[in-house]
Amino acid sequence: MPEQPESSHAAQPLAFGELTVAADRTGDVHCIRLTGELDIDTADRVEAELARAEAGDARVIVLDLAGLTFMDSTGVRLVLEAHARSRADSNRLRLRRGPAAVQRVFELSGVTDTLPFGD
Repeated sequence: MPEQPESSHAAQPLAFGELTVAADRTGDVHCIRLTGELDIDTADRVEAELARAEAGDARVIVLDLAGLTFMDSTGVRLVLEAHARSRADSNRLRLRRGPAAVQRVFELSGVTDTLPFGD
């Protein structure tokens, strides 16, 4: 049987409760893409990557929520804290909207209009 190409691993579904944090930089933009579930068990990995990006010299930091399948109030807190740090540091943070279920958490929290969402 022929070997599967390496890229086939990226298409594997995540197990319940898992989160993948992928970061890259293009020019002045540091992008952090989240895939899976952002909750109390996975938030520390996102916080660590945000801290790494904030310590760098990127002009813009994009937190891409489009790949999330679940987010709880821990994720809202994390985003609000990152936004507060960004306001004190040249407003570098931009958020890419998540799917409807994730955006609903922000709506229920009453913070959608205060966060720097872009499409």
